[in-house]
Amino acid sequence: MATLMIDNGPTAPDALVTRTGGLPLAPPGTAWPVCATCGGPMQFLAQVLLNDIDDGTGITTAPDTDRGVLALFACQNDPGMCEDWDPAAGGNRALLLPSANLQPLPLHEGADDAVLMLGAVRAVATEHDDNPDYNEAREAWAARTGHPDSSVLGQLGGTPAWIQGDETPACPQCARPMPLTVQLEEGPDHSTAMNFGTGGCAYAFTCEPCTQTLLLWQC
Repeated sequence: MATLMIDNGPTAPDALVTRTGGLPLAPPGTAWPVCATCGGPMQFLAQVLLNDIDDGTGITTAPDTDRGVLALFACQNDPGMCEDWDPAAGGNRALLLPSANLQPLPLHEGADDAVLMLGAVRAVATEHDDNPDYNEAREAWAARTGHPDSSVLGQLGGTPAWIQGDETPACPQCARPMPLTVQLEEGPDHSTAMNFGTGGCAYAFTCEPCTQTLLLWQC
């Protein structure tokens, strides 16, 4: 089964929902991530509530269980120069945070807001498709609904639809293959799109027992 992320229109920039764009939410005292190569603050891409990810049967996590919130960032200070596609180069960050006591992360002092944030905030609705192949499920959804496939913002959980070869990472702590948390498309509007090399996808992985997360992208 594929769980498609459908563009559900605008939402508040600080909403505690799965969304792309807006302001990252984090515990008080959290520092805005900076790039290991250029030293500049990274762009906030998306926030994913792990409770929204089901077990493959369409059943999501019980509301009294807190699996946390994943916040994704990538460097856009000099696009293409900081290896933000690489999970280990320091040009992106994936932060696994608790869901309680979150507040908007203060913007990095002196930074250009247009670099730190996408130009639009998009809420996510989920659609389940019996086909586990993400690309086929995406095409089927577009044909069924009459909406463009660009309205699909990605998938939650499931099997990565790799553009190039399989790059599933091993957990840095337990060395087991990490399950996919979210696959992201660049977005339906080129003026506010994420930059994954033009037409690429990002893939975030989480080992929840080890609280380890990694982000990479391909095009």
